[in-house]
Amino acid sequence: MEKIQRVEAVLAGRRPDRPPLCFWFHFSPDCVAGPRAVEAHLAHLETYDLDFLKVMNDNRYPIPQPICAPRDLEKLPVLAGDEDGFGRQLELIARLRERLAGRVWMTTTIFNTWSTLRRLLAPQSDAHGPPTLGPSSDPRDAVLARFLREAPAAVAHALETIATSLARFARNCLQAGAQGVYLSARDDWVDTPANGAGTYDRLVRPGDLAILAGAEGGTFNFLHACGRALDFRRFADYPVQVLHWADRAAGPSIAEVAGWVRPALCAGLDNLKTMPRGSPQDCAAELADAVRQAGDRPLLVAPGCTFDPHEVPAANLHAIRRAVEQGP
Repeated sequence: MEKIQRVEAVLAGRRPDRPPLCFWFHFSPDCVAGPRAVEAHLAHLETYDLDFLKVMNDNRYPIPQPICAPRDLEKLPVLAGDEDGFGRQLELIARLRERLAGRVWMTTTIFNTWSTLRRLLAPQSDAHGPPTLGPSSDPRDAVLARFLREAPAAVAHALETIATSLARFARNCLQAGAQGVYLSARDDWVDTPANGAGTYDRLVRPGDLAILAGAEGGTFNFLHACGRALDFRRFADYPVQVLHWADRAAGPSIAEVAGWVRPALCAGLDNLKTMPRGSPQDCAAELADAVRQAGDRPLLVAPGCTFDPHEVPAANLHAIRRAVEQGP
């Protein structure tokens, strides 16, 4: 089967000739945009002969001024979705579309409203790696909690503004050539004791759905349940084609959800332990186990999130690629 046919089969609930495979990492700062970013994505895709491409997005959300106080939240403008960092990502997608010439489907990363606002509370950083699990000690979380306590209307306004802008950006991503968006959402940063239970469903979920409505025409939209989801079921009914999560590091297991999750499943590999510290044989065995857990459900095989390219041996990645050909 061709790569796109393989992916389409899984989305339709049919078993392809073998499981489609993809894995990804944050490229170096000089490969975030422009020709270097194009070449980095294509080299990664071709080196491991992957079945689809997750387009990384480390281009900053465009803001006119830093956010230092609640009053700054009220000044965020609604954007057209093609300014500055948005435009650089759109150019990357368009150039990849030209080079791939319809051979591989692309899904492009969008961080949801809370994650975006959280990122805007600190200067742009060139350091990116796999997300940490468990309670956060990041000072930005304390700042957001204070903003929410002192100026809840301003926080709600900012999240709505960002959602509208990201929905427009999502629509532009499809027009640029992506087959879908990869919406990254994380609830354990939101429903904290400092913010109160129910904050996610009240303030963040509407923005998630608005962004996905912007990508409604996509055929390859993902919901990535990042971190250790407090309520996995809240993400399982999102209007997407694929649900992706860290089944190994965070749970639930593939076997636990294969019988009731509606979107196609994307999971199976441990980006925090097995991939960096296991042997090639361990990685191959983990892939085979994921396919067995899925049972009758076809599976897109991927790590739970990004991996650290400085920690994961290339031999392990090649072993994973060989293993999808061999079956469980």
